[in-house]
Amino acid sequence: MPDFAYACKLIDIQDNQILAIDIDETPVALARVEGRIVAFGDVCTHDDGPLAEGEIDGDCVVCPRHGARFNLFTGQATLPAPQPIPIYETRIDGEDIMVQLHQ
Repeated sequence: MPDFAYACKLIDIQDNQILAIDIDETPVALARVEGRIVAFGDVCTHDDGPLAEGEIDGDCVVCPRHGARFNLFTGQATLPAPQPIPIYETRIDGEDIMVQLHQ
């Protein structure tokens, strides 16, 4: 079973805020949505833009470049994005947020 990697402290993310980090040279974005911590790929599949610069709208992140929307729980995309984004498993360890990149 692959390991979970340290991402940040719980207090580093407020509701509907997105935080960009790198884990093992992989761009990852973290967000707190509806009280849940989610981790997802920080690259828009439409034009490789940083999703962490976008906004949370309900259960989606909206790309700041062309408005593609990605569901934060499934990764599913809307046009103009051609592919979904990866969603990573998270867990809380004390006050730390841990992320598992690979299953």
